Amino acid sequence: MDRLWAPWRETYITKIIDNGKTCVFCRILKARSDKRHLVFIRQSHCYAVLNLYPYSNGHCLVVPNRHVGDISHLSQEEYAQLMELVKEAKDLLQTVLDPHGFNVGINLGRVAGAGIPGHVHVHVVPRWRGDHNFMPVTAATKVISQSLSVIYKKLDNAYKKRHRGTRK
Repeated sequence: MDRLWAPWRETYITKIIDNGKTCVFCRILKARSDKRHLVFIRQSHCYAVLNLYPYSNGHCLVVPNRHVGDISHLSQEEYAQLMELVKEAKDLLQTVLDPHGFNVGINLGRVAGAGIPGHVHVHVVPRWRGDHNFMPVTAATKVISQSLSVIYKKLDNAYKKRHRGTRK
């Protein structure tokens, strides 16, 4: 069996697990400093945030506000808003980055690949033809073509433009 290793994630996962008693998603929610934490959509039950350690350009996470580890524990209202926000995040990414496709997924539990198993979240990952290359394998380096701050600004502006007059 071949294995694809992603050692660059170990530091991130260890840091999140070992750095305190509260989960990173709960800290971001409580902080309310959206620009600093790269939260580009905040709603009553969920928010969307850029991933600090993206698999590709524009990789974001859609996170319920309530700390639950499985989608089965979300209320109908929370689940509905989570899925609507996944759709909106995907549409915004399509508008500002024009990818050729998307990976959208949820890892439930550590054995399923969840880096933060206690707080469910949905990955929305834009993809382009040929976007992954030899760099991670030969040089242990991921190539991300735009900075998080540039992508954040584009998403924030697109969201504001789309919801002009409807935001609180």
